[in-house]
Amino acid sequence: MGMNLGSGSGGDPEVMMDINTTPLIDVMLVLIIMLIITIPVQLHTVNLNMPAGNPPPPTKDPVVVTIDIDFDGTILWNGETMPTREALQGKLREAAAVPDQPEVHVRPNKLVEYKYVAEVLAESQRLGVTKLGMVGNEQFVK
Repeated sequence: MGMNLGSGSGGDPEVMMDINTTPLIDVMLVLIIMLIITIPVQLHTVNLNMPAGNPPPPTKDPVVVTIDIDFDGTILWNGETMPTREALQGKLREAAAVPDQPEVHVRPNKLVEYKYVAEVLAESQRLGVTKLGMVGNEQFVK
């Protein structure tokens, strides 16, 4: 920055046409410093407690039991027709009693009434089957 001293003659002083930007720069510096101070320090990492070492290999493949429910309410246990509800309950009790329970996959037909599916699910839950899942849900997507 320079200083305008005007001309050497003793006449009227010249009007200074430049804008004084010093206060503007001071205010901007104060705002930048305040912004830097108030922004919290952000870490771009996520701290996770990861297990050390290699995971143990799976000991054996899980046993899978498939329960098919046909359009008329007929229940099939791994392809074998269950003649009565008591037979299904006996099979579910056996599956629930095993320490390492098998995975029970329920696969309803698209045309079956919901009450048959609900009965099988309720019986499975009541008898203590914990590894229960629905299979073939893609047939219900329109």
